[in-house]
Amino acid sequence: MTWIVIATEDGLRRSMFTHLDRLAAAHPDGIPSSLINSFIYAGQPQRLIVQPGIWKPKHLSAALSIRTTFARSPADRPYQDEVGADGLMRYKYRGTDPNHADNRALRSALQQGAPLVYFVGVAKSVYQAIYPVFLLTEEAAEHQFVVGIDEQQALLPALRGPEPAAARKYAQRLLKLRLHQPIFRARVLRAYGSSCAMCGLHLPQLVEAAHILSDSHPRGEPVVPNGLALCKIHHAAFDANILGVRPDLIIEVRPDILSQTGGPMFKYGLQETHGTRLQVPHQVSARPDPARLEERYLEFRRQPSVTTAVARWGPAGSR
Repeated sequence: MTWIVIATEDGLRRSMFTHLDRLAAAHPDGIPSSLINSFIYAGQPQRLIVQPGIWKPKHLSAALSIRTTFARSPADRPYQDEVGADGLMRYKYRGTDPNHADNRALRSALQQGAPLVYFVGVAKSVYQAIYPVFLLTEEAAEHQFVVGIDEQQALLPALRGPEPAAARKYAQRLLKLRLHQPIFRARVLRAYGSSCAMCGLHLPQLVEAAHILSDSHPRGEPVVPNGLALCKIHHAAFDANILGVRPDLIIEVRPDILSQTGGPMFKYGLQETHGTRLQVPHQVSARPDPARLEERYLEFRRQPSVTTAVARWGPAGSR
């Protein structure tokens, strides 16, 4: 096949992102690699994920995708892709030879400003697709490239410029929004089977990953033991401390909410969750961290509406 390189590369990348848009909407808990590789462009099947972490099809002039494999522990990964002190991602070379074909493919993407997709493993052969990402610079001494996860980052002045703290803060906020939170959501939903841990609703489009301790908390990392899969209503109620979860996994609804009257959603969606047990993953390592639950529950108990009820009725949750 004869390829008109520039036109084809631009069109292929745009078509690839559209393909991933459809898959991501249908699979918020991560996209199986078999579906990722079902991509067809110009009537030809096009792989997007391959065993090596860096992928450049022969007919392209620059890399198309990069990948970080799933590992239960980061130490188990063959390459330690990580965030630098400036808040930007680093992606390691393949090996240490800067002239390896895969590393040259990344260098070409850097020189061309070509958008890539970054596949991050959330389970075996299941990925969260982050796109478009751009290579900002090469750090040859460390055998790595600096990755920008937003087109605007490619336009920023160097982080060593006159406003390094502001640029670093922006990079960290963007990284949390576009990389950490989507991966956190995919891993939490997968752990809970895409079902709400409070009501059992199994509709992935309406189930979200809630932090037990907020992401601004020192121990609020985007990890599964700090997460709960909750439907949109229970997520909002949990964040607003309308309901809380005891360390023994019993759900408590705020006393003032229990005493109100409302429609079916108010009664069945909120009030009748009081005293029920949180549904947790079968895998012990994916279950909510008891220490985090306790800290968050104490925050729930400190609310005036709850402490007043405790003084009047006894321990929260007793009737």
